Amino acid sequence: MSTTTVPYGDTLDVSKTPGIPLSRLVRVELRKMIDTKAGMWLLVAIGAITAIASIIFGFVGHDQDRNFGDFLGFAGTPQGFLLPVLGILLVTQEWGQRTGMVTFTLVPHRGRVLGAKVLAMSVLAAAAIVLSFVVALVTTVIFGGSNRWSDFTPIDILKISVGQFTGTAQGFSFGLLLLASAGAIVTYFVLPQVITILVNVIPSLTDKAGWLDFKTAQGNLFTFGEGNLSGKEWSQLLVTGAFWVLLPFVIGVWRVLRTEVK
Repeated sequence: MSTTTVPYGDTLDVSKTPGIPLSRLVRVELRKMIDTKAGMWLLVAIGAITAIASIIFGFVGHDQDRNFGDFLGFAGTPQGFLLPVLGILLVTQEWGQRTGMVTFTLVPHRGRVLGAKVLAMSVLAAAAIVLSFVVALVTTVIFGGSNRWSDFTPIDILKISVGQFTGTAQGFSFGLLLLASAGAIVTYFVLPQVITILVNVIPSLTDKAGWLDFKTAQGNLFTFGEGNLSGKEWSQLLVTGAFWVLLPFVIGVWRVLRTEVK
């Protein structure tokens, strides 16, 4: 076997070597979620619990409640808890397992890796949302009551999609901010819950809950059959989303771009 050597003083020209396309990076990030046990079982759990929750409601729900909107609510509720964890793991498992050095060695431009992770998160969130609609549609056809298609409007599709996506993005942002799975998961579930309790207990904050608490602002997205949100409700979602999603995302990106990979 022969090897090619570069004469002393010469340089190896790699300027014409094609770069790694972003689509391949996204596929790699999606593959990482399957290659790890935590990611794989979380994906399985999201699919299984989405279906099980709707089927159980189909058996025990009252006739007037067994409509498409309620089936969609039961399909989407477990996703609301699990999708943010998926977003967290998409970022943190690489740092926890110390495979980040391999990733950033193969792709030195960390911004491209982060971009691929954001796109992978979007793909997984979109797939979960589509799954919830499919499950809700099938269970409505099988178990639906006498008014199975009532209390649901086309705008509700947009509302629940925005709600699930922003929840996933919040988990992703917390993962970027802390770069540790356990810390990010605990912080995601505890800190917003504490804020929700405070704004509902302190009288001076109750009237401002929609402007302070992201969960309160998100709650308007999961009310079906009531049409679109008002301008005030969309504004509250944007303001709280900027603080609870965008701000930790920006700080997290800054941290990833500057943190030493070990």
